[in-house]
Amino acid sequence: MDLRIFTEPQQGATYDDLLAVARASEDLGYDAFFRSDHYLHMGDGDGMPGPTDAWTTLAGLARETSRIRLGTLVSSATFRLPGPLAVTVAQVDQMSGGRVELGIGAGWFEAEHAAYGIPFPPLKERFDRLEEQLAVITGLWSAPAGSSWEHDGSHYPVSDSPALAKPVQEGGVPIVVGGAGKRRTPSLAARYAAEFNVPFGSVEEVGRLFERVDAVCEDHGRDPVSLVHSAAQVVCVGADEATVRRRAAAIGRDTDELRANGVAGTPEEARDRVGRLAEAGVQRLYLQVLDLADLDHLADARAALTA
Repeated sequence: MDLRIFTEPQQGATYDDLLAVARASEDLGYDAFFRSDHYLHMGDGDGMPGPTDAWTTLAGLARETSRIRLGTLVSSATFRLPGPLAVTVAQVDQMSGGRVELGIGAGWFEAEHAAYGIPFPPLKERFDRLEEQLAVITGLWSAPAGSSWEHDGSHYPVSDSPALAKPVQEGGVPIVVGGAGKRRTPSLAARYAAEFNVPFGSVEEVGRLFERVDAVCEDHGRDPVSLVHSAAQVVCVGADEATVRRRAAAIGRDTDELRANGVAGTPEEARDRVGRLAEAGVQRLYLQVLDLADLDHLADARAALTA
């Protein structure tokens, strides 16, 4: 199973903090470093020293890492216009030598939009905009070089576009779509995504959502095998109970809750959870790391899950 590190820097992290985690992840053999795309902290704390922009961060990491894949889980379609986003992601892909992936969703955190003056339409419109963004982004990337591209859309009409810049990855940057939506989410994944992700679900929920997206793929004439099935789970692993409790306390979580809802506990408990996720169909696992100062945790988790 591919193991990826997933961070939440809006909770309080500098670029240098993220660089340290990305480099440690690369050195330890993780497949990828991903980050959330948020501008406002959640829950307790003040989010100091403030947010970092996701794609600015990834552009920097593209030049300061050499192997690890980089991406968002997930960028909000409300944050950026699709044309400029296509240019930004293509440029970061070029800067990384073809190591970038775009996770994108409809957006959900209303307080964040209010805090930074970002319009927050009703849910249906947000999904309408997401669907059209996916059409524009993939259309711009796939248009032959030297041609022009147009899109007759309700929200994002495009005319006479040179459809540049291009990603360096053949076929464009892989797109990640995910969530628990019953209708539009699996349909968008089947039509546009290279990967479908279930964030923070139980093993049973993960399996149910995979079955649903597989059925939708078949309805669209797509082989479900062509869609990577992934999940995101918080990680809190320690060699002994005292270490597990210390790491849980550092992120303000209860150990029993973490064991029920994440990859947590002793190495044996963590491997058991990952084994059950694999049985549910998970091919790629994002380990949500919430204490970015504890780089030893990255090593302990990697050792536990690859033993």
